[in-house]
Amino acid sequence: MYLSTILSLALALSPLAVSARGTLGFSLGVRRPDKQCKTVADYEADFDALKDNAGSTIVRTYMIKDTNVPEYPCDVPAAILPAVKAKNFKVILGLSADTQEAYDAEKAALLSDLTPEYAPFVYALTIGSESLYRNVTAEELLPRIKDAKTEFGKLVPRIGTVDSWNKFADGAADAILTSGVPTFLMVNAFGYWQGKDITDATATYLDDLQQAIGHIQSIVGVDTIEIWNGETGWPGDGGSPYGSAKAGTVNEKTFFKTGVCAALAWGVDVFYFEAFDESWKPKSTGDTGAQGDETHWGAFTESRVPKFALTC
Repeated sequence: MYLSTILSLALALSPLAVSARGTLGFSLGVRRPDKQCKTVADYEADFDALKDNAGSTIVRTYMIKDTNVPEYPCDVPAAILPAVKAKNFKVILGLSADTQEAYDAEKAALLSDLTPEYAPFVYALTIGSESLYRNVTAEELLPRIKDAKTEFGKLVPRIGTVDSWNKFADGAADAILTSGVPTFLMVNAFGYWQGKDITDATATYLDDLQQAIGHIQSIVGVDTIEIWNGETGWPGDGGSPYGSAKAGTVNEKTFFKTGVCAALAWGVDVFYFEAFDESWKPKSTGDTGAQGDETHWGAFTESRVPKFALTC
């Protein structure tokens, strides 16, 4: 199953993509352990750790105005854009878009932060993060993607959305795919959140990617839209189990070395979730409704120490 899954994934990718190794990026939190917003210096230290230990020079974020801790609202671009410029990194900026009101507020904030000075360091914009997974329809999300393309397309040519693999595979995103609007998509896939034992997690992860990428390319063609794996990962020591999926740094290392490295070897660009542990975060809810710990998902500790060698 493992070999056939990898071969299926390879067939779903363009010949050009398979000819080169994929790029490894990291999902990046925007808060310090004390819940306050990261500063430019904090981001610069993050980037040094990622480059020195993983050779990575690209990160992604999720919101323009992060209000997950109401007493400490974060203007993410205001701090991260000077840092990516200083360290010659790239960032994919996410805009919350589950509602029109949320999108309008995110757009207004980004319009004031994103200037031509910083545009070369913004690799892409993603409109919505698993919005379809949370029952926003493609027909509702599409106008927001289209509007972002109109507002920011001259500065940032890659604009699209990111969602769970099954929302691409089952046709829920087809109205977006057939519109000709997005130029960039990210597919999230986790063996862990499907409750798979570590021995089955890599095969599940690669098969899910294959199903999503294959469906996308069956509609838009091979070279029309740039596709990344937007999230994958495994919780380390201190994390909670989810079905047969058991947290632990040994399993996290195993998944990285077998799953992430396999996808990279076949030319898939992968964002690992996530860069650093985040002790401030609340619990998250998976497909079955059970809650899981999300404070120990980092490839690094909060003090920026890698948990294992981040090499393939």
